[in-house]
Amino acid sequence: MNFSKKILAQTVTQLCIAKEIGHVVISPGSRNAPLIIGFTEHPYFNDYSIVDERCAAFFAVGMAKQLGKPVALVCTSGSALLNYYPAVAEAFYSDIPLVVISADRPAHLIDIGDGQTIRQENVFAGHILYSANCREGAKHQDFNESEINSALNTAIEHNGPVHINIPFSEPLYEMTDVSVTPKNVAAILAYDTSNSSNDILTDMITSEIDSEALLSFKDNWDTAKRKMILVGTLPPNSIEQKYIDVLAEDESVIVLTETTSNLYHEYFFPAIDQLIAPLDEKESKKLQPDLLLTFGGMIVSKKIKTFLRDYPPGSHYHIDPKKALDTFFVLTSHLQTQISIFLNWLTIDYKQVKSHYRKEWLIIKEHRLQRHSLYEGQIPFSDFKVFSEVFENLPQNIQLQLSNSTAIRYAQLFHLHRNIGVFCNRGTSGIDGSTSTAIGAAVVSKLPTVLITGDLSFLYDSNALWNNYIPKHFKIIIINNSGGGIFRILPGAKDMSNFKRFFETRHGLTAEHLCKMYDLDYLSVNNAGSLEGALTEFFKSSEKPKLLEIFTPAEVNDTVLLEYFDFIK
Repeated sequence: MNFSKKILAQTVTQLCIAKEIGHVVISPGSRNAPLIIGFTEHPYFNDYSIVDERCAAFFAVGMAKQLGKPVALVCTSGSALLNYYPAVAEAFYSDIPLVVISADRPAHLIDIGDGQTIRQENVFAGHILYSANCREGAKHQDFNESEINSALNTAIEHNGPVHINIPFSEPLYEMTDVSVTPKNVAAILAYDTSNSSNDILTDMITSEIDSEALLSFKDNWDTAKRKMILVGTLPPNSIEQKYIDVLAEDESVIVLTETTSNLYHEYFFPAIDQLIAPLDEKESKKLQPDLLLTFGGMIVSKKIKTFLRDYPPGSHYHIDPKKALDTFFVLTSHLQTQISIFLNWLTIDYKQVKSHYRKEWLIIKEHRLQRHSLYEGQIPFSDFKVFSEVFENLPQNIQLQLSNSTAIRYAQLFHLHRNIGVFCNRGTSGIDGSTSTAIGAAVVSKLPTVLITGDLSFLYDSNALWNNYIPKHFKIIIINNSGGGIFRILPGAKDMSNFKRFFETRHGLTAEHLCKMYDLDYLSVNNAGSLEGALTEFFKSSEKPKLLEIFTPAEVNDTVLLEYFDFIK
């Protein structure tokens, strides 16, 4: 077996093996040659070559989400590293473990005019959990091992991005058949990646959470007659059914979920905007919660944020092992533990409270669903109509990836089968990287993957198709309304001068030639009559990835969506 002669390169690869980090996404370069040699020459690693660093980073985000463990990124020096930043920020806010490993010039070559050289140390400050700035030279080996070890442990323990910056002097391509073992092996291997806090018994909760906060919560929970649970982004199957059933049966509790919550029960409320958007002031005050309990990642619905800010709960408790965001400006306490541990504690000797709260919400929900069904039957061909048809025809037992803006917001309005796992980059809610993330997820998932995206999101990340790893079961649906149609529904946006050029960004581009270049099967449709047949054909098995582009009229979509919320009232 060949190894890089650079001790730092060998140190990184051996520590990654010790931490069971086996997936590595590499972008080509010269300064990172020692790292490329180290990762590609060792049989332990699954290596992926992605030229575009921004795509590579989001590809790794998709993989890490599915694997639930760190994925490493390797790049050369200079601006290559900066292209990782959007995905690093996404990983930071979505608790995704990424290990960014960048090659650098030695310190004495920074800021002297050498090419591909920038100030790389701490470049992600503010959006990184740990920055390990290594030093070149044998005398620094103990320091480097400690820093790299700390970075990897941080990514594993705290589920977030870390950065390891490694200077290499030339020559860069020298190899050896001699492996150098890091000095502090005992300390390095002492960390057991299987000792996850998910395995801690429920009786540990009192040591993890401040006892006063727990007692305060329990007192409020046991007496409140209007309790609201709001669930953000969660991986599928992350909460046991027994906890779901207990909460669903309590008539003083309502559970609001989103498509990305991946949580289902007939008594839950999955379409939040549909439910609350038409409420008037009297109805809102009547449904205002006494207590709000939140868990999971970012919330999609702007309407629930507005509702809870205008009609705040008496108390708000958030469960998360890392952080609690004061989204509604009334945060009472951060219950700092795993959701499963907390719910296990909460549901022991659970006492239900007599209340009409859930019943009042269920009456509204049933009315909204009836009106929703009527509206679907009378609207013209539009984004709304297309999303309705697409969601109705989705196969079960798939992984559904959604881009941001239009796709994720429409998804909140329609029923999805519980056997469909839903994912979206909601950490920063950007349109960049949606396709790359979906492809990375598809590569490591055992399930067929469908990405639903808008035209701008797709075109923005079209380099995502520039790799050799797209599975044949990967499918993309583009709803192409010729621009940023989401801006049409924003108050006052259409009244702006040059709206079509600078906000909506109208275009006449399609994905057809990209599909030809990257060898994807291409289908298109532009009317309601042929949509169902196109979807049936599209979801059939094939020997190549497929892309279905659905063209909708740009001018009608905002009217149909805005009138929807008036109609369902």
